[in-house]
Amino acid sequence: MGRPGLSRRHLLAGIGGLTVAGSFGFAALGTGADALASGADTRVRYWNLFSGGDGYNMIAMLDAFREENPGIDVKDSTLQWGNPFYTKLAMAAAGNRAPDLGVMHLGRVTGFSPGRLLDPWDVGLLAKYGVKEADFNPELWKRAVIDGKLYALPLDIHVQLCFYRKDVLGRAGLLGDDGRMVQVTSTAEWFDVLKKAKKVTKKGLQTIGLWTNDQNFQWWFFVAFYTQLGGTWFNAANTEVTFDVDKATQVLEFLRQHVTDGYTIPGAPTGEQFVNGAPFTWEGNWSVPVFSGAELDYGATPLPPVFGKQATHAESHAFVLPHQAGRGGPANEGAHRLAAYVVRNAQAWAGGGHIPAYTPTLTTPGYQKLAPQNEYVSAMDHQATEPKVWFAGSTGVLAQDLGPVVVSSTTGSARPAAVAQRMKARLTTLLASKNPMDGTTAAQGGAVA
Repeated sequence: MGRPGLSRRHLLAGIGGLTVAGSFGFAALGTGADALASGADTRVRYWNLFSGGDGYNMIAMLDAFREENPGIDVKDSTLQWGNPFYTKLAMAAAGNRAPDLGVMHLGRVTGFSPGRLLDPWDVGLLAKYGVKEADFNPELWKRAVIDGKLYALPLDIHVQLCFYRKDVLGRAGLLGDDGRMVQVTSTAEWFDVLKKAKKVTKKGLQTIGLWTNDQNFQWWFFVAFYTQLGGTWFNAANTEVTFDVDKATQVLEFLRQHVTDGYTIPGAPTGEQFVNGAPFTWEGNWSVPVFSGAELDYGATPLPPVFGKQATHAESHAFVLPHQAGRGGPANEGAHRLAAYVVRNAQAWAGGGHIPAYTPTLTTPGYQKLAPQNEYVSAMDHQATEPKVWFAGSTGVLAQDLGPVVVSSTTGSARPAAVAQRMKARLTTLLASKNPMDGTTAAQGGAVA
């Protein structure tokens, strides 16, 4: 299906509140004439959104690449995480000032107008540098394919986890013979675990941290448990909402019960309480370096399968090729070479808690010794992801719309059944809405893998 042309002017009009290119420091992101690094004959410009520990790990991998490939000068730029990053990347691609390589959350790729703002990967060139489809989880690779072409090269998956204090659970009799948390397979078993843990929890601490007031975390938890129930969002053609209100209500009531039964203190600092002795917290795997740095006796598992089916919320960082007119030549080949190198050498990346997308890494002795990573690596095989539509993905429209209403249910300002109905109504509106990137609805966007 043909798609309308996209100019920087149209893009600015489509992204609310953004009126002048200069407000993004656009000139500073251009093609700069700075000299190549000594001994290099090719420059690869690379934009990413990694800060903190992820930023340090990425820099270490880039430095290793530079040492092995002195002929390629990597000019990396770290931009602000979230929508500011995506806006700058879109504007650069629309204005033919895009970097050679970029990073996106995989869930955002469908909405980024593949073929207009993103160029497809040359899978033959990736294979030349040692990366092929067989080296990836099939579902993860499938999410990166749009209209038969690969538009994203997955680097990792990052998941929501159930962190637990082994010292506290040991006192409550909640550790198995393997020293890990006892398994649960139902909501009744889960709340029984919380009841036992609460009895040995220090006064003033909550039993479990749930980020009750955070729209992103509450949305991620909802996606996980709704998927455990087998809930769906839209039909295959993205023309009809199939959201199950009854299943959604079950999930919302489950999340709410943590507050009503006194296991969660709304607004409490989840990570801090966990460090101070709270038995549980649900967090992203990026908290692994924090808790390991605090030298806690802890473990981490995928979110408990309380509705009978394993599923934990997952997103993925992925490499993309922002659109360039006439893409090709040494810089394009260098971008393929760099992305393939980082994907294949992601052991350092795994140290930050992420599960490497390149599956051969998972079988290496170095990865299998990582704890608690080796406890939750199975999450790769039961990912709960948002639907493959333009308005989904990390910090996307779907999370911004539905996250706050999930919060309202969990914290008690709205009834779960009413919230579930509201969610279905919002999904109906979004399904008919047009992507500001290219003017198409989800049904018209060609997002069928």
